[in-house]
Amino acid sequence: MAYYKKVQVKSNKKWYPKAAIIGKPITTKEIANRLAALSSLSTGDVISVLDLLGGVMGDYMNQGRTVKLNGIGTFYYTINATGNGVDTEDEVSAKQVKSTRVRFIQETTRGSSNEVTMRSMVGPGTFWELLDEDIPAQAAPEDEDAEQGVPNP
Repeated sequence: MAYYKKVQVKSNKKWYPKAAIIGKPITTKEIANRLAALSSLSTGDVISVLDLLGGVMGDYMNQGRTVKLNGIGTFYYTINATGNGVDTEDEVSAKQVKSTRVRFIQETTRGSSNEVTMRSMVGPGTFWELLDEDIPAQAAPEDEDAEQGVPNP
C-alpha cells in the first residue's frame, strides 16, 4: 500500500493529499537480494549489473539516445537554457545550456481504444491509505507536480 498525508498549500489555503515516504530508502543490496530470489542469478551478479546500469544508461543518453527498460519506462535528457534565448538560429549554441536533467516516462499499457490500462509501477494493486501520524514520514524527492498544474504542498 502507498501512504499519503494531508497538507495545506500556503498560496491558496486549500488541502490536498500528498504522497508520504516512510522508512529509509531501499538499497541496491535489498533490490539485488529480491531479484536474486526471483531469478537464477546470485545476489553478487545482480549487484554488479545494478552498479553498472547508471553508467551504461548515461553513455547511451550521451549519444543522444533514449533508454527504455522493459517493465520500468523510458529515460531521456532535457536541458535548461540560460537567459531569454537568442534572436537568430545561428546564435544558438551549447554555451546556452545551463543544466541537464534526466526525465522519466513510466511504461504504460494501452487498451484497444488507446486508453491507458496499466502503468508498470503503479498497478491495479496500488491503493492509498492515510499515514498514521505516529509513523515518521520523510521528505519526498522533488517532484514535478507543479509543472503539471497540480499544487505541490
